[in-house]
Amino acid sequence: MDKLKKFDLMAKIARELEDLKNSQQAVLEKIGKIEVDNIELGNSTLEKELPEIYQRTADNADAIRDVLDTFQQTTDDYAAKNNIDRLREQQTINSIK
Repeated sequence: MDKLKKFDLMAKIARELEDLKNSQQAVLEKIGKIEVDNIELGNSTLEKELPEIYQRTADNADAIRDVLDTFQQTTDDYAAKNNIDRLREQQTINSIK
């Protein structure tokens, strides 16, 4: 795999991890809303289960955030090491010719 293709794939994965992180945040917010609504309702199953679900989801969100941060740093390092901006400019020049 050439360097630009590898970088593009790394950037795609980083975007997907960011999307996953955002999805986890949305799930946490939804669970929180259900917990608030259940304060009025008082359903014992929800009172018992939702805090555990929330905690597991929060733990997963933390793990995803850690993976994203590490992978983003790896991607940035790869871009710098391989001078991706220069390679991208050269690719543009070659496509014009």
